[in-house]
Amino acid sequence: MVTANPLLIPELRVMLAEGDVAGLREVAEELHPATVADFSEGLDDRELWQLLDAVPVERQAEIFPYYPMPRQVELVKAADRPHLGQLLEWMAADNRDDLLRELDPEFVDEILPLVAKAERHDIRMLLSCPEESAGALMTTEYASLPADITAGEAVTRLRTQAPDSESIYYIYVLDAERHLVGFVSLRDLILAKPTALVSDLMQRDPISVRVEEPREQVVEKLARFDFIAIPVVDEKNRLVGIVTHDDVLDAVRQDATDDAQRIAAITPLGESYLEAALVTMTWKRGVWLTILFATAAVTAMVMARAPLTHAWLIAFIPLVIASGGNSGNQSATLVITALSSGDCKLSDWRKILKREFALGLLLGTLLAVPGYLLALVYAPTPLQALVIPLTVLAVVMLGTLVGSVLPLIFRSIGLDPALMSNPFVSAIVDIVGIVLYTTIALFVLD
Repeated sequence: MVTANPLLIPELRVMLAEGDVAGLREVAEELHPATVADFSEGLDDRELWQLLDAVPVERQAEIFPYYPMPRQVELVKAADRPHLGQLLEWMAADNRDDLLRELDPEFVDEILPLVAKAERHDIRMLLSCPEESAGALMTTEYASLPADITAGEAVTRLRTQAPDSESIYYIYVLDAERHLVGFVSLRDLILAKPTALVSDLMQRDPISVRVEEPREQVVEKLARFDFIAIPVVDEKNRLVGIVTHDDVLDAVRQDATDDAQRIAAITPLGESYLEAALVTMTWKRGVWLTILFATAAVTAMVMARAPLTHAWLIAFIPLVIASGGNSGNQSATLVITALSSGDCKLSDWRKILKREFALGLLLGTLLAVPGYLLALVYAPTPLQALVIPLTVLAVVMLGTLVGSVLPLIFRSIGLDPALMSNPFVSAIVDIVGIVLYTTIALFVLD
């Protein structure tokens, strides 16, 4: 995740206020594009475009993809239309495709006429690919050669293709109809005699994937054959693009994050933890918490039939404790995956606690309502039934806060939060939850 550097923002704003274009250009050209995005993230949209305008559009296209996707969308909407067309032309095809998929289709149709016709064709072709397919991962920026030229001629041609290719380690050999007939590595071309034919150097029957093939199969093939990139072909075996290892790594990381969130009974967020809307987080966590709440309610209904003094209160213990434990494990999983993927850092602890406090309040209220309705069935009076919703609200807030704090604490002292957090969350919520339950019950029942 890109985060603002508060030490450099004032210095940047001074240069922006003074119109120091030369200074801004030096900063934006000398540093790595990711570093430029890092320290400029704290600028507002107008200031950020002022910084980007200090460098040529090709440099802007290198920096732009390092901003978080929601920020890219904001910047695109704030940009001048003619300038936006140039920026899209210079962006790498896969980065551009990722961005355009996040924009409203009407807005995309509005800006596409600003892009050159050749680029427009690539954009429409990539956008037509299914979201989870090889086509959605691929880039159309690759190097290709015919089979009937020499190694010396091939190297000369590659010098002209290299600036527009994402990767030239593998060069794909095509026939006149652009059918994929083989590939040759750059190493083999350089080491070969200049008079050797590409057809003699290339490896035939290359491993490839179809454009509509699920991305899981693309990942599997890249891992199995240890490729840096893999070609993507259409139904007639014509080369349409390549999927590079860095794009696959992004996909693998996202899949791992989604799986970890599912394990914790959370519908995958599909976006950064800190950037997800509270309403979205509440829905994706609340649905599963409600389902888990319902399963605990069955236990409560069974225990409530036991012939014990205040049996109805005893019956609700599993429901109350489970609500806190489940919400705590959700929070711990989200924070752990966000820390692991770089979506947030230890320095974001204030933001995390604020979000989890708000989420705990929302989720606790969500579960307190059905909890009260269920308690009304078994409690002697409506007043006594208030013990359940008050306790549910308290333990859910406790769970979310404990679940978010523990991973931060364990990471700060060098321990693995993934191994340590959830057991501690369960233990703390169990102990403190019982104390809260009995305290609230004594207060209400007295």
